[in-house]
Amino acid sequence: MSFIKNIAGGTLLTVILAVVSIFISQLIPYHLIGAGVFALLMGMLLNPVVSKYDMFEKGFNYTSKKVLRLAIILMGFTLNFSQVLEVGKFSLIVMMFTLITAFGGGYLLGKFLKMNWKLSGLISAGTGICGGSAVSAIAPVIDAEDSDIAYAISATFIFDIIMVVLFPTMGKYFGMTDLGYGIWTGTAVNDTSSVVAAGYAFSDIAGNFSVIVKLTRTLSIVPVVLVFAYINQRLISKVEGTSSGVNTTSALRQKEKVDIKKIFPWFILAFLGMVVIRSTGLIPQSVSHSISSTSKFLMVMSLGAIGFKTNFSKVAKSGFVPMIYGFIISALVVIVSFLVQMTLGQV
Repeated sequence: MSFIKNIAGGTLLTVILAVVSIFISQLIPYHLIGAGVFALLMGMLLNPVVSKYDMFEKGFNYTSKKVLRLAIILMGFTLNFSQVLEVGKFSLIVMMFTLITAFGGGYLLGKFLKMNWKLSGLISAGTGICGGSAVSAIAPVIDAEDSDIAYAISATFIFDIIMVVLFPTMGKYFGMTDLGYGIWTGTAVNDTSSVVAAGYAFSDIAGNFSVIVKLTRTLSIVPVVLVFAYINQRLISKVEGTSSGVNTTSALRQKEKVDIKKIFPWFILAFLGMVVIRSTGLIPQSVSHSISSTSKFLMVMSLGAIGFKTNFSKVAKSGFVPMIYGFIISALVVIVSFLVQMTLGQV
C-alpha cells in the first residue's frame, strides 16, 4: 500500500500529461507530430516546477522504467512475423543496408565527433529502426541518461518533420512507383506517425506499403537490443576489472565470464511472446487493437515521465554536435535507401 502511495503522485501526473498530449497530437493534420513527442517536450518544460517536489520523483522513476518496459512488451501486439514475408525480399535487402549505414556509419561518425557512445547509439537506433520506440527500448539496457534519451528522440523527431514535408515532393519528382516509394519511406523515415503521414501523402497504396515495411523494420529492435546489452555489459566488466587493479590476463578472463543474466533484457522475451501470439491469428482484432492502444498510451506516459525528469539545461550542454550527428546519419540512410532501390530497379 505504501508503495502505491509513493508512486501515485508522479504516475498520475504522467497519465494527465499523456491524455493532454494525445489530444493535442490529434489536432495536428495527419497526426504529423506523435503524442510521445508532445509529452516529452511538455514534460521538459514543466521540469523546473515539478522537480521542486520530492513527492513526484518515485512515480516518475517507476513510469520511466517499469511502465516503459510494459509498453514495449505490449508493443509486440502491433507486429506480425508474416509481415516480413509480405513485404518481400527487396525491402529486407534495403533494410539491411540502411541498418548497416545507421549503426556502422554512426559508430565511425560518433568516434570522429568524440560523442558519448550511448547517445550516438541511441540516435543511430532511432534513425535506423523506429524513432522514439527504438530509443526507449534500448535505453534501459545500456543505462542511458534521461538527457540522452530526450536528445536522441528530439534529434530524430526534427529530421522526421523535414522528411514528411519533402518526401512526397521528392517521390513525385523522381517518378517513383508506389512500391518503391513505400519501401523508401518505410526504411528511411523514423517514427511510425511520420511514416504514415509521408506514405499516404503520396498515395493510399504507397501508404500501405510504407506501413508494412515500417512494422517489419521494427522487428530489428530485438537483435539490436541484445547487441547493445552485450556491449554495455562488456564495458562495465572492463571498467570493473580496471578499477580493481587486476592485470591484463585477469581482465580478459573477466570479459569472457560475462553473465548472460545481466546481458539479456528479459522483457524482450515477453515482447517476442506477444509477437508470436499476434502472429497465430487466434486473438480477435478488437482485442489486439485495444492492447496496441494501451501500449501506445503507456509509451506516451513513459516519455512524459522522462520529460519530467529531464532538465533542459543539461540537454543543452550536449551542444549542436549530437544534432549534427543525427542529421548526417538520417541523410545517409535516406540516400542509401534510394540508391539501393535504384540498383535493384525498384524505384
